[in-house]
Amino acid sequence: MILYLLRRLLALAGVLLAIAAVTFLIFYVLPSDPAAAACGKSCSEERIAVVREYLGLDQPLWRQFLDFLSGIFTGRTLGTGQYAVQCDFPCLGYSYENSLPVWDLLMDRLPVSASLAVGAAALWLLLGLGAGVTAALRKDTVTDKALMVGAVAAASMPVYFTSVMLIYGVIRVADLLPYPTYHPFTDDPLGWAGNLLLPWTALALLYAAMYARQSRGSMIEAMAEPYIRTARAKGMPERTVVVKHGLRSAMTPILTIFGMDLGGLLAGAVITESLFGLPGIGRLFYGALVNSDQPVVLGVTLLAAFFIVVANLVVDLLYAVIDPRVRY
Repeated sequence: MILYLLRRLLALAGVLLAIAAVTFLIFYVLPSDPAAAACGKSCSEERIAVVREYLGLDQPLWRQFLDFLSGIFTGRTLGTGQYAVQCDFPCLGYSYENSLPVWDLLMDRLPVSASLAVGAAALWLLLGLGAGVTAALRKDTVTDKALMVGAVAAASMPVYFTSVMLIYGVIRVADLLPYPTYHPFTDDPLGWAGNLLLPWTALALLYAAMYARQSRGSMIEAMAEPYIRTARAKGMPERTVVVKHGLRSAMTPILTIFGMDLGGLLAGAVITESLFGLPGIGRLFYGALVNSDQPVVLGVTLLAAFFIVVANLVVDLLYAVIDPRVRY
């Protein structure tokens, strides 16, 4: 187990390094000149050359990448002279658009995105697994068909359409909830949940539909296995057979996609955060794209990759917990 974990951690570091190299090339080489983007549209060629030297963009590409990597672990000083900017550990770059280090911007927005992701994930697991298991246990009945038709209908609705309908129906017409504003959980738990309920619902409806279909298929396969018949022949209660043997075995594929979805969502839900006005990482990412704030775009990309890779590692470790046949 320890050797397996060490191998996975080394692989995780290698994957993150490769992602950092690829994203660095994409954002600093392939698109427009970062110096021109930082300087603005009215900058002269002479001024852009000064900015390029100030940002270190006149250095060889390998030197720029090594400076970027070393800044992540030790921090770095950006620029020279009286305009030099100190970017402390872990330095993912500096946003001249916001006059702040990228890491500070990400950490300021992370609680909002994490609250949105965790709450929505809990809701979609509850709805998706509940519908999928119920449909599997009532296969080919009216309940099964109704739940799957509802899942297809929910999956076919884009999240922006669901969000707009919730805002119009629940807030503007029924006046049941206020327009969402973020309240830290530690300050006001009820206000935190109440203001995030609609964004959670908008995201959960889309994901729950996919999880319902996936869990139905997995559960049908698991319940047809010989050990299920053996458990029933031994006289085990049906609830024990379903939950302990059927659902536990069916959870493996669910857990795989859950790790990917939650990891990606922790780095921000661009559409949901923008429509509900939540100041999360997704909204920060959208603003950075609009303003060509490349350090922020690069930082969000790396953060998303980190969450997805770590989530996959956690999922792989959990396989042994939910399925006794898995050994490391």
